[in-house]
Parts: sequence; C-alpha cells; structure tokens
Amino acid sequence: METGPQHANPMGTLHGGILCDLADAAMGMAFASTLAADEGFTTVSLNITFFRPVWKSHLRAEARVTNRGKNVGYVECEITDQNGKRIAAASSTCFILRGEAHGREKSS
Repeated sequence: METGPQHANPMGTLHGGILCDLADAAMGMAFASTLAADEGFTTVSLNITFFRPVWKSHLRAEARVTNRGKNVGYVECEITDQNGKRIAAASSTCFILRGEAHGREKSS
C-alpha cells in the first residue's frame, strides 16, 4: 500500500485505522485460504500494536495462519515499510461459519 497525506490523522502521521484495515485484509485473505467450499468465517477479535510512525511510505502486510482448529483459527500479521522496518504487528481470532451461518450474506 502506498501511503500519503490523504491517510493522515490530525498529528500528520498515518492513521492507525489504515494500518488496522491493511492488517485485517491480509489476515482475512490468509485465513480464507484455509476454508472448505462450505465454510465462511468472521473475525471475533483483532489486536494491533504500532511500533513507529509513518508518513509517506510503501507498506507491506504479510499474514500467516498460526493455528487452524475445527471452529477457531488464529492469524498473525506483520506490516513493514519499504526498508523492511517493522511498522506494526497484528493478530486476529477467527470463528468458522458453516450451514445457514455460512450463507447469511446471501439473505435479504
């Protein structure tokens, strides 16, 4: 992700919500890759720790599923800048949906 002034908080640095969204998207894609065709998931917790401020930067989010059980999974993510410096680390807990819960997005 390319960041710039359009992503700034009132202090002029990158808004933490942008980092949270980037991490959440990466973790969601990582966890979705473990699902069977009849499964979906929802995030039940999301945690992020910020290590350094960002202004204009090229960010990279890398996520990995560290635990995938029958009903719950745990995912971790590291966000780095173009120099490989750690900007933030995040984790999330995901709950696997099946049956009617899996198809909920299709209902009116």
